[in-house]
Amino acid sequence: MKSQPLLILVLLGATLPSVSTVFGQFPTEQFGEVVPRDIREMYDRGLVFLAGSQAEGGNWTGGQQGPGIDGMCVMTFLASGEDPNFGQYSGNIRKALRAMIRAQNSSTGYFGNSMYHHGFAMLAMAEAYGAVDDRQLWPTGPSEQQLSVGGSLELAVRAAITSQKKNSYGAWRYSPDSDDADTSVSGAVLVGLLAARNAGIEVPDESIDRAISYYKSMTSDSGQVAYSGGMGGFDESIARISIGNLVYAIARRKELPQYKATLSYLTERIEQTGQDHYREYSRYYQAQALFQGDVEAWEKWNKLLVRQLKETQKSDGSFPGQFGSAADTAMSLLALALNYRFLPIYER
Repeated sequence: MKSQPLLILVLLGATLPSVSTVFGQFPTEQFGEVVPRDIREMYDRGLVFLAGSQAEGGNWTGGQQGPGIDGMCVMTFLASGEDPNFGQYSGNIRKALRAMIRAQNSSTGYFGNSMYHHGFAMLAMAEAYGAVDDRQLWPTGPSEQQLSVGGSLELAVRAAITSQKKNSYGAWRYSPDSDDADTSVSGAVLVGLLAARNAGIEVPDESIDRAISYYKSMTSDSGQVAYSGGMGGFDESIARISIGNLVYAIARRKELPQYKATLSYLTERIEQTGQDHYREYSRYYQAQALFQGDVEAWEKWNKLLVRQLKETQKSDGSFPGQFGSAADTAMSLLALALNYRFLPIYER
């Protein structure tokens, strides 16, 4: 990612809910596979850290912070099958969702700070929609000032579409009023929209088509994905290539030559896990892209990931990085979460 560190880091979070999602059971019951003990222990230590570092108001502070970070933390709990209504961390999940809704502009639907935050917060709301019981979300019950998860998600979708209509590229940049676009911010928003659509929220086909057209224009024949503006500026960014590949896959455009080119680029370089400048951010998307595109390649890559995360996890359960302990821990855990496959986004 070639964006300025501060802007790109007001980022973070990934997607889709469904009433059919099964929560609060051991992974083998749903998938017939036992998640290796070392992965479960590493993940559990990370969750203990996130639960313990959550502020009283429901958000996470230190380093990058905002509704996008809070949303990513919410997804780490849901991704391992934690019951959001009665489980060990249900209180943490509800507190975080309340903090996110309070941070949302009730008129525009914008989750402030940047469209990075907006995209990742929208993702988390899509994951929580249909899984979290709104009757337990607000102690006094929902009101006009206290939106339900579904109400918040609908507002967020409206804000994203309004922003896209203002954008000559048909995509997104840091501000909801930007006329420029980049493939990193746009990935956060587009995956959030796809998640919302899969959750049953109305998202116009035109919106998805315009965004995919932007990615097509930014993808080279070699599979590299440019960063901002129009065509050009290709380089070896595993993060951006993974984002491009993932949006093609989730939007069900695997027939596109751009999808095939990005997948080929990634599968030929699976040993590059954790080598990007923005390591945790890259891993977060690379895990999903490889799993969607080539499970055998993902399995090889995943072994490298597990080895690296074992070496870097701190005694308190957190992971180090450039974005702050909450953000880096959430992204690291979500890269591992494909081993659980509870979130619908992790289904092929």
